[in-house]
Amino acid sequence: MNSAPSYDPPDLSSRPVPRRSFGAGVARWITRLVAGAVLIGLVLVGGTALRVWQVARVTDTTTADAIVVLGAAQYDGTPSSVFEARLDQARKLYEQGVAPAIVTVGGKQEGDEYTEAASGKTYLMDQGVPGGAIVAVEEGSDTLLSVEAVSREMGARGMHSAVLVSDPWHSLRTRTMARDAGLDAWTAPTRQGPAVMTRESQVHGIVRETGALLWYQLTHFSSDFGYTAGQ
Repeated sequence: MNSAPSYDPPDLSSRPVPRRSFGAGVARWITRLVAGAVLIGLVLVGGTALRVWQVARVTDTTTADAIVVLGAAQYDGTPSSVFEARLDQARKLYEQGVAPAIVTVGGKQEGDEYTEAASGKTYLMDQGVPGGAIVAVEEGSDTLLSVEAVSREMGARGMHSAVLVSDPWHSLRTRTMARDAGLDAWTAPTRQGPAVMTRESQVHGIVRETGALLWYQLTHFSSDFGYTAGQ
């Protein structure tokens, strides 16, 4: 009986293995680097936004040397609604005994007759806060310059700790700048006013402050955004 012929598979070992071109390899690594950079960027931005949101929820009324009110727009000596909300919060903290002094801060825009600091002091006095308990630091056209001016003035007066009052979303950046300027600082933001009035304003505030804080941490320059005249 005849057996079936055997079948030997072809020897493929001698065939040349196709090689990727140098350009394809470079493109693959570039794609990986770009994807990694995008992922890191998303994590960094997301993490910063989360911290902005977390610190915005904190109200720390530990006693301090002073309550510092960050300035905002004023019109002919009348605080805007944003500024008024901050000043009202500072007054409440003062009445609670959180600090024996309130520091208002902020210069004036071109053409203005009054500074933000002076307008804030006048408003607080009209609300019953003694003028002797208010220090007006009439300097600063943005958050960083204002915080640095406050740090110098407080240092000259032997004051080193501060409760910072601003909008909730502004709290982390303000606290970061104040600590960088040498102050022992924490925050007790206002819970009223345009900055917290709607869900839209809250989201806008978080997005704005996330970008501004990342810019400050990268460059140590300020990046402030104005409010509308209606505020």
